[in-house]
Amino acid sequence: MADDPKKTGHDRKLIALDEPHEVRSWTESLGCTEEELRGVVKAVGNSAEKVRQHFRLRFAARSGGTGM
Repeated sequence: MADDPKKTGHDRKLIALDEPHEVRSWTESLGCTEEELRGVVKAVGNSAEKVRQHFRLRFAARSGGTGM
């Protein structure tokens, strides 16, 4: 059974790539494409915190900052 689409990815600890509303929510929240999100989840797992951390570190590397 599908999750409640009223609950966004922000409300969850895991990213469910098989739920279109979650993919949409996470890509909007993280400012990435679906392909980028899927690649990061494949690399670090579906833990929302690990995915956020990956994007923070990637952004920091591009901007020359620490990301924190």
